[in-house]
Amino acid sequence: MMWTRKDVLGLADLSVDEIQTILDTAESFKEINRREIKKVPTLRGKTVVNLFYEPSTRTRTSFEIAAKRLSADTVNFTPSSSSVGKGETLLDTVRNIEAMHPAVIVVRHPNAGTPHLLSRRVGISVVNAGDGAHEHPSQALLDMLMIREAKGRIEGLTISIVGDISHSRVARSNILGLKKMGANVRICGPATMIPPAIDRLGVEVFHDMDAAIHDADVIMMLRIQLERQTGALFPSNREYARFYGLNEARLERAKPDAIIMHPGPMNRGVEISSDVADSTRSKILDQVSNGVAVRMAILYLLAGRKAGDEDADREVEGH
Repeated sequence: MMWTRKDVLGLADLSVDEIQTILDTAESFKEINRREIKKVPTLRGKTVVNLFYEPSTRTRTSFEIAAKRLSADTVNFTPSSSSVGKGETLLDTVRNIEAMHPAVIVVRHPNAGTPHLLSRRVGISVVNAGDGAHEHPSQALLDMLMIREAKGRIEGLTISIVGDISHSRVARSNILGLKKMGANVRICGPATMIPPAIDRLGVEVFHDMDAAIHDADVIMMLRIQLERQTGALFPSNREYARFYGLNEARLERAKPDAIIMHPGPMNRGVEISSDVADSTRSKILDQVSNGVAVRMAILYLLAGRKAGDEDADREVEGH
């Protein structure tokens, strides 16, 4: 399909065709990441700005590596060492960055909707790298690439998402994306971690983990996001692990070929045991690898491939 979208803000906005296009494009970039020299000239002369208002290791690094493998220049913006500390507003900061003519701004912000606001006020492409507890589209897309790679399809699979659903932007983006792609999505966690009326998104809601993962094809464990909680939502880590932790014994309830996923960082011994996290059924590190390919695809579609740009297509196809 011809890509015409200016921004990538969330799975709520993307059509099935657009999701397929990103996943197919990411698939073509995976070969580059396996080469000895992992670089193509596709975004040569373009600049990608990483504007992260929240701490991040893997997402920011993944976007930076993705941009550099496409030969883009990258700038990592840190609010604590910028004019933000002198009282400059977010919008003024981004308008000043826009005046320097980058191709893409990648934004992570603790407030939901911030990337959407910026996309309406600036002309350059905006990528949402996580906004509050709202969405994290590139993580959900790399999760879908991982599932498609491991299972050959997404449609018809039973996918159980277990943990802190209320505070997880990863869960929200995955629910929206996986439902669009035809998966049966179950969510599971303590009642204090399940948002009200979430069944309106078409998911099955469980509070019993054994039932939630029964015959599941994919189990996606979530981190307990203590930094976003305003009060204690469960008595103790030990009790949480007992009722909602994934271990070898509990894993027996899923299908024999079920895969294990986690967006990281993991709390070992709480939401997932080390023997499961490090098992052959775990795809956790493969998810990280796929993240670079998906982010290369997003940057390429936004900054490298314009409507009718056949030269850019040939560069990717021929590497």
